[in-house]
Amino acid sequence: MVTAILLINAERTRINDVAEQLADIEGITEVYSVSGPYDIIAMIRVTTNDDLADLVTNQLVKVDSIVKTETLLAFRTVSKHDLEAMFSIGI
Repeated sequence: MVTAILLINAERTRINDVAEQLADIEGITEVYSVSGPYDIIAMIRVTTNDDLADLVTNQLVKVDSIVKTETLLAFRTVSKHDLEAMFSIGI
């Protein structure tokens, strides 16, 4: 599993539209509207580096009003939340 964090600046009047379009892309598992130097953060979880490359270079260009992106590749996940979800069998 390849995990990446996508930092996005969008046109101010289109932030919500961009977030909704991103949420519809396969491989993007979460989309957050945030404060700070970026407008949106998207979590990407795909099977291979080739899938990540396709998403970033081919799928994102189809989303109107993205001004700038920065992609951060995660090396390792250290999260109690993820571990609990993985081992949870539900109640």
